Amino acid sequence: MKYKYILFDLDGTLTDSKEGITKSVQYALRKYHISVKNLNSLENFIGPPLKDSFMQYYNFNEGQAIKAVEYYRENFKTKGIFQNRVYENIENLLKKLKNLNLSLMVATSKPTVFAKKILNHFNLSEYFDDIVGSGLDGTRGKKGEVIKYIIDKHDIEDTDKAVMIGDRRYDALGAAQNGVDCIGVAYGYGSVEELKNAGAAYIVHNVEELFKQIVSIN
Repeated sequence: MKYKYILFDLDGTLTDSKEGITKSVQYALRKYHISVKNLNSLENFIGPPLKDSFMQYYNFNEGQAIKAVEYYRENFKTKGIFQNRVYENIENLLKKLKNLNLSLMVATSKPTVFAKKILNHFNLSEYFDDIVGSGLDGTRGKKGEVIKYIIDKHDIEDTDKAVMIGDRRYDALGAAQNGVDCIGVAYGYGSVEELKNAGAAYIVHNVEELFKQIVSIN
């Protein structure tokens, strides 16, 4: 089997977290007297580091963006965190991969403490050997840093045996920085074009295709 270490993004890959994330962004923007009624317009916030998104999409300076993340978390930790659902067939996928004795890990830009709460809530934590995200203080904020931390922590010497699975370009770019393949999932919040342009080795459109690609069944 080609891969031994399977790294999963969380938002847009394991769970559909759109409602909780976009409503929490909406809450934060309201603090700056910015009213956004169409939550679909905030989908770009799903995946990348929040601070970067506030700066990119609303031209916040770094100080404003850091404060906006604090406001975001006010709403997210009490309401938004569980305005979320597991994608269909994901748990079955995880069961099948564990039965093949593969090492499953979560690599997310979301703070580790929130990622663990979400996976515990949906009874998915048992499938993962490790759950790694960013720190609440902003450390490990980039996907490449999260992947590198996992590689170092678990002594993954042969990065050809690892694969990153995610729905946004940040997953593909972070994987490439660490010499790891990326499987892009088109059922999340990134387009096929975005994933291809970022260098995803493979693109899949549903969870069944994802399983086949991981275990290299053509």
